[in-house]
Amino acid sequence: MGLHFLCTDQWELGSDAMTTSKETEWMNHPRLRKLVTAINELTLAERITLVKGLVPAIADELSDTEYERFVDAIRLKGERFHEAQSHPGEGRAERKIPGERDLEGR
Repeated sequence: MGLHFLCTDQWELGSDAMTTSKETEWMNHPRLRKLVTAINELTLAERITLVKGLVPAIADELSDTEYERFVDAIRLKGERFHEAQSHPGEGRAERKIPGERDLEGR
């Protein structure tokens, strides 16, 4: 399976509304939202430990190149979030860090 879905946002921040693309139509979005909601109730340390626990299985199923794209997508997601927090109300057009739509050409 390709990694076309790596940069696709599934949920809009602070909303239960889900957006999707052709690449992610097959996913069980309500189930994923339920998992994310439950996981976000954990402490920061527990969430970090959970992510670290997921990495080996993810890395095992990806080529080296795919894994690097995955790590880059996660890094960009965090940078984009911090940029949006530090510039509230400016909208994505004013941001410097590319978002998922920019990277996918949407």
